Amino acid sequence: MGRQPTVFIPHGGGPCFFMDWNPPDTWNRQIEFLRALPATLAEKPKAMLVISGHWEENEITVQDNPAPDLLFDYYGFPPHTYELTFPAPGDPALSARVAKLLNEAGFKTNSEPARGYDHGVFIPLKVAFPDAEIPIVQLSLRSDLDPAAHIAMGQALEPLRDQGVLIVGSGNTYHNMGVMMQAMRGGPGGNISGREFDKWLSDAACNADPAERNRLLADWANAPGAADAHPREEHLIPLHVVAGAAGADIGEKILEDIVLGAVESAYQFG
Repeated sequence: MGRQPTVFIPHGGGPCFFMDWNPPDTWNRQIEFLRALPATLAEKPKAMLVISGHWEENEITVQDNPAPDLLFDYYGFPPHTYELTFPAPGDPALSARVAKLLNEAGFKTNSEPARGYDHGVFIPLKVAFPDAEIPIVQLSLRSDLDPAAHIAMGQALEPLRDQGVLIVGSGNTYHNMGVMMQAMRGGPGGNISGREFDKWLSDAACNADPAERNRLLADWANAPGAADAHPREEHLIPLHVVAGAAGADIGEKILEDIVLGAVESAYQFG
């Protein structure tokens, strides 16, 4: 089994990829990106470990459910979006390996045997892997959202990549929903938000020195445009986990999209 990369992907907003929008092509680039993602991998993953911006716990918690259902943790969307299916199996053996690696690195962990996949998992992966054949384990963020700690989490998990596990961070590089909803309603005059922060983030994530990359990402809150892009950082911190798991691999920007008046990007390491 070959070494898998680590990736950070945007998961849109709610069930956005499975409903009508005006204009109709609002999410087309992200849908096309997700559909093409499996073909960019040298090998089909044996399993996936997914860190979503929609699960936080006081202590890192590992999903340990052999057959997770779906958490429809979005509100006010069309009825059919609450009938979506994504029957990807869990992987208790992977859950145990994740907990062991994190414990050995000094992190306290909990196990959650009943949790299903939140929409940060099943919405993008239903597009990317519609057959739902690859086992998935979801890993929580730690609720303090400490960037350096989440980089260290990723560093502890790097060995999984050599066991055929694709480590996926699912969030958004711009997540100021107030600004994006204003753009959706027709204002403020066609301005594109997040350009300054996206340039900084891309330079940081793709830095040729992995140690410098991690240092920059740990200090993301001082970047230009950071407070606008992330009034709260839960949708960015999954990137820190996958950057940590990248080890010595250099980041590459694999998507830049303009959606709802803001820049959204994706990154791959390895």
